[in-house]
Amino acid sequence: MEESKLIIDRINALCYERGITVGRLCTMSGATGSTINDIMNGVTKNPGVFTIKKLCDGLGITLSEFFDTVEFKNSEPVVK
Repeated sequence: MEESKLIIDRINALCYERGITVGRLCTMSGATGSTINDIMNGVTKNPGVFTIKKLCDGLGITLSEFFDTVEFKNSEPVVK
């Protein structure tokens, strides 16, 4: 699975678990709506680590927790 799709799915899952919308996550994290919209719509294929860190801070999790899923662990290496 494409890395950007993994990130989109993870953000959606975390929002669902917390009963919040992606828009609410923008407010909680201080990330701009346009930045998150671009990620969620696949316009941004490779969001920066600091953007993901902002989202994690808003969700109250670490970067390690964000990427600690079976899907990320089983994904193909990015560097070939």
